[in-house]
Amino acid sequence: MATFLYRLGRWAFDRRKLVTLLWVAVLAVGGVLAAKAPAAPDDGFAMPGTEAQQAFDLMNERFPGGHADGASARIVFVAPDGQKITAGPNQQAVERTVAELAHSEQVTNAVDPFQAHAVSQDGTTAYATVSYSVKGGELSDGAKTTLEQAAQHGRDAGLKVEIGGTALMSKGEAGGSSEAIGMALSAVVLVITFGSLVAAGLPLLTAVVGVGLGMAMITALGSTLGLSATTGTLAMMLGLAVGIDYAVFIVSRYRAELAEGRAPREAAGRAVGTAGSAVVFAGLTVVIALAGLSVVGIPILSKMGLAAAGTVVIAVLVALTLVPALLGFIGRRVLPRKVRKASATTDARRSGENGGARWARFVLRRPLLVLIGGVVGLGVLAAPALDLRLGLPGDEAKPTSTTERRAYDLLSDGFGPGFNGPLTVLVDTRGTPNPKAAADKVVETIHGVPGVVAVTPPVFNQAGDTALVNAIPATGPADAATTDLVKTIRGKAAGLKADTGSTVLVTGTTAMNIDVSQKLSDALPPYLALVVGLAVVLLLLVFRSVLVPLKAALGFLLSVAAALGAVVAIFQWGWLAELIGVDQTGPVMSMMPIFMIGVVFGLAMDYEVFLVTRIREAYVHGESPSEAIVTGFRHNARVVTAAALIMIAVFSGFIGMNEPMIKMMGLGLAAAVAFDAFVVRMALVPAVLALLGRRAWWLPKRLDKALPDVDVEGAKLQAADAEPAAEQQPVTV
Repeated sequence: MATFLYRLGRWAFDRRKLVTLLWVAVLAVGGVLAAKAPAAPDDGFAMPGTEAQQAFDLMNERFPGGHADGASARIVFVAPDGQKITAGPNQQAVERTVAELAHSEQVTNAVDPFQAHAVSQDGTTAYATVSYSVKGGELSDGAKTTLEQAAQHGRDAGLKVEIGGTALMSKGEAGGSSEAIGMALSAVVLVITFGSLVAAGLPLLTAVVGVGLGMAMITALGSTLGLSATTGTLAMMLGLAVGIDYAVFIVSRYRAELAEGRAPREAAGRAVGTAGSAVVFAGLTVVIALAGLSVVGIPILSKMGLAAAGTVVIAVLVALTLVPALLGFIGRRVLPRKVRKASATTDARRSGENGGARWARFVLRRPLLVLIGGVVGLGVLAAPALDLRLGLPGDEAKPTSTTERRAYDLLSDGFGPGFNGPLTVLVDTRGTPNPKAAADKVVETIHGVPGVVAVTPPVFNQAGDTALVNAIPATGPADAATTDLVKTIRGKAAGLKADTGSTVLVTGTTAMNIDVSQKLSDALPPYLALVVGLAVVLLLLVFRSVLVPLKAALGFLLSVAAALGAVVAIFQWGWLAELIGVDQTGPVMSMMPIFMIGVVFGLAMDYEVFLVTRIREAYVHGESPSEAIVTGFRHNARVVTAAALIMIAVFSGFIGMNEPMIKMMGLGLAAAVAFDAFVVRMALVPAVLALLGRRAWWLPKRLDKALPDVDVEGAKLQAADAEPAAEQQPVTV
């Protein structure tokens, strides 16, 4: 592989204009396709294999035209202090507001709270439910404007009016201040690392090209493949981070080759042949981890993983072709001016000992102490993860500045927290002799379940063979007691089937969230085994060692556990929550652990591959295990540190977003990268390698013969004859 990539790097360097123009053309075509593509669809909430989804599908079948998946708005009205909402002027204001909405576009139904008995016991609060014919993400601007204007008319009449539900739900938007913050911090890190504005700007430029093309393709294929705006945000988050890192790896190796006296063309070839090999395998581990999300069986998670994996593939291709092409234009200007003036010999001599080498020697003197300290420290940070609770937070997790959150709080105060998460019970009475009696029996049974505060009368479809019943829990939708309540009601389904012949299914947003969390929890162990297993096999090819891949996987588990502990401590326990704008603690987003495991595993392997391949390269070329560790850290510790800081900067930028999942993902990924890069890879890796010595590179002879030689270390390049001086023409810059 190293030889092929070496030739690819020199080819891109020689044909720099052609390669650059090709990438510009591809980016332009992607931009045109994205501009002409229909808008991205709503995320949807299809969760195959769950009872909630089964009931949801049956609702759409038995209640045609009911738009069970349509957007809804819950408008909460609160009377002025000391007044009742049922007072004449107040009631008239509510009725006018509801009547105004009943005839607006895309509205299928607007329920008057006084006719539906949706008034609190103290008479101060009422709520109206407005149903739409389209999903929240497809609601027209006119419909949203009408909804907001109607609410304002109620406020003008002296009422407090807030709007909950999905009607005003904003799409997760990619772009904006989060990416700008990440790019700015990355630029600072690169300038400090490289000491050259040109060298710092190149990774940023190529990362923008890669992410721009990835986002353009996601947008262009959005309506065809159902890729939502949230999918694009997560793909941008990851694509920007790895795009910068991969370019940094190659630029750093190019600078090292120049410092050793090689001509720019040869340096570019060797940089792509060696660091490029590490980029390919690091990228493959990321793609494996992300594509593996498809095995979970949740469509939205599969789309997120595949879209992000596609962006990573583009980042790898950019690093292998566009980076060496741009190096052809830059030449030696990638080095700081003072280094360009110094001789190659002088520079090589100065680079004999640096911070990375000194740190490696420190670890080599105390490997057991460093190993124990790192493991214990990460273990302490991981402790809160033992209290991990999964869920899909709704309006209660939004900032108090949003009308959705204020509506949630008003509804909880007026009616109880359970009114924000009603359970929809579907009663399939097809084939029963007395459908009404069967439905009434279900209502009676549910009403007697502890934790249920109210049950609505059954509402039958036109055919009279299916009824819907709403059950109001005493607790909020994200409470553990509500989860237990859903399980209790479902546990009575078998008895009701025997007594009445009807099938009882529990659905609704709250039940759907519970089912999703359970499905993700069940899928976590097999997913982890699949991803880690495939990646260990891949690393076995890279390092030709049994113990090094196992060490890499165990180190990853430590870092991701510590990151989950940090997420639980902040988002679930509330530690330091105010500092990052978390207004309400609650369960961790159910998709967070499995998605973070997929992403972080790939990113962790980036550092493992780039750092340890350089150590193995030195070992293969004859150095002792200890000296190989020092050599690897001398050359790559600074770059790995910079790459980690860049990733942390990019991910940290997303902590400022309002979307709870993106905020949580940004913090979790930033913490995981910090733990993995600075504790696991920079401390535990050299400590373990030092303790293992030559045994770290042990591989059974039969397995050694069976494995293909991918030559990631570039041994064949070292053995090859140097490029003839006649071919090493000076580069005009």
